[in-house]
Amino acid sequence: MIKRIISISGRPGLFRLVNQGKNMLIVESLANGKRTPAYAHDKVVSLGDISIYTMDGDVPLADVFEKIKEKTGGASVDVKAMDNDALRAYFAEILPDFDDERVYTNDIRKVFQWYNQLIAAGVTEFKDNEIAQDEAAEAAEKADEESAE
Repeated sequence: MIKRIISISGRPGLFRLVNQGKNMLIVESLANGKRTPAYAHDKVVSLGDISIYTMDGDVPLADVFEKIKEKTGGASVDVKAMDNDALRAYFAEILPDFDDERVYTNDIRKVFQWYNQLIAAGVTEFKDNEIAQDEAAEAAEKADEESAE
């Protein structure tokens, strides 16, 4: 689901990929539903391709959004009310092993802003169902192996 949500540098908000043209993408704003083209010279990034640095590697943005959803119960996060230290502390509650040196406060603020935009647009499933089922099966197998030992 999140693979089709994109951010376009220089444009506010998030967009849903609707279609592809010859030298452009047709995108729809999550905020107002207005469709516009995104051309080859625009810097377009899928949220599915973004991950957050941790001490153990990288965590996909979809996993971070899922953890935020668990913490907030699906409610939005008021980032404007938090100063930088409070924001980093709150993010550490969600993702305790994030790399404090490589993840900047502006990155954390952007993650929460994107999460709020997705929630406001009614997007509450951040992982594709097949991927979530595969991860659940792998976790169950790992638990079985650990209990057998």
